[in-house]
Amino acid sequence: MGKAESNACPEGRGFSPDYWVDSGDVEGEVLRWLADGGNIAGGDADQEDDKCQDRTGEERKEFRKQPKECDSFDKELSERFEFRNILPEEADQAAEIEKVCFPPNEACSETMMKERVAAAPELFLVAVDRKTGRLAGFLNGLSTKECAFRDEFFSDSGLYDPEGKNIMLLGLDVLPEYRGQGLAREIVSRYLCREQERGRRLLILTCLESKVKMYEKMGFRNYGIAKSSWGGEEWYEMGYVLDD
Repeated sequence: MGKAESNACPEGRGFSPDYWVDSGDVEGEVLRWLADGGNIAGGDADQEDDKCQDRTGEERKEFRKQPKECDSFDKELSERFEFRNILPEEADQAAEIEKVCFPPNEACSETMMKERVAAAPELFLVAVDRKTGRLAGFLNGLSTKECAFRDEFFSDSGLYDPEGKNIMLLGLDVLPEYRGQGLAREIVSRYLCREQERGRRLLILTCLESKVKMYEKMGFRNYGIAKSSWGGEEWYEMGYVLDD
């Protein structure tokens, strides 16, 4: 996700845990463990998956958010929008929405968007306006066994691992005419619940400083300045650990 706020589009992106290595607190211990897992490039994927999941009970208890309430979605928004996976024929709409929300240096290209939709449509959550039948907004990501975000997730859908327990969130987009109605929050909440039911462990993103508070209100934790250089901006790392 991590793009500048052209048109005040809500956004967030990846995660790299090194920021906390010298912090000395319990949450830092968890992220130090994540750093030890790190990037699996050139390593053993099964071993990496074990590292990512092998937390102690106390670390997980301190690090995670309270269990996500998944039975209290907004009734009014449910009546106005259909929330579901993206359809192949909606890739063009998604690419156009991306152009509206973000400047060229930060937006996912049309080609990348189509490749992402083709590779992992189940990791999109779209909000479809029931009156028009068109997308009003969406959240998307790629599942992986890796524990640290890297910018390559934006451009290489081949990094998608359907068995991965972690998700790198790559874009939260809401069209201008649908903002200020709680739709972005609803999309994120539903996404978290859906992935919790699928057994995911960790969702990670980065965002601009102006969006940190917004994501904190959604339950994400701020880990400080990210190592991402996407779009030439300064990003903040945020993560959400899901309940078992």
